[in-house]
Amino acid sequence: MNYDFEMQKQMNNIKEGTKLLLHACCAPCSSAVLERLSNFFEITIFYYNPNITEEKEYLKRIEELKKYISLVKYKYPISLIPGNYEPQKFFEMAKGLEDEPERGKRCYKCYAMRLEESARIADELGFDYFCTTLTLSPHKNSNWINEIGEDLNNRYNSIYLYSDFKKRNGYKRSIELSREYDLYRQDYCGCVYSLRDKMKE
Repeated sequence: MNYDFEMQKQMNNIKEGTKLLLHACCAPCSSAVLERLSNFFEITIFYYNPNITEEKEYLKRIEELKKYISLVKYKYPISLIPGNYEPQKFFEMAKGLEDEPERGKRCYKCYAMRLEESARIADELGFDYFCTTLTLSPHKNSNWINEIGEDLNNRYNSIYLYSDFKKRNGYKRSIELSREYDLYRQDYCGCVYSLRDKMKE
């Protein structure tokens, strides 16, 4: 399925003042996604990433997000909800999958964990839509992410916004914006297993 096309179809029906909860992994990915969506939605960023093992790294990424949204002006002001720092939940989820390769079963479950919490918060706070910046990365499986989001539609009132933000040069644009605003760009997803594999390389 062309998830970028599906998103465009959804956005054709967006009304003024529609509220979107955007799960964000980092400032660089958020930059290009906010640029694409900010004229259509009133956006609140939800930073929830228990996969980030080191607290220092977790805090560094959220501070970069705060810096970015304080520098850039959009049609509607951008709000930020900091999620809880819960690496223990990631380790519980990853039990038995420690040796899975990147982009394997562990990553699927990690996407599902973060999207489920995003859907729950969106529903609890009355957002019209929710989605995630994760599909911007060429290292993430957009089909899996959208399938998870679609499944969550059956359990929550907030509507999942399909996406494949890497389309239409989204990832390239995130690199350009990162340079323009001097954003910290991490070179691994944040989890200890990703860092382990990176160090092996």
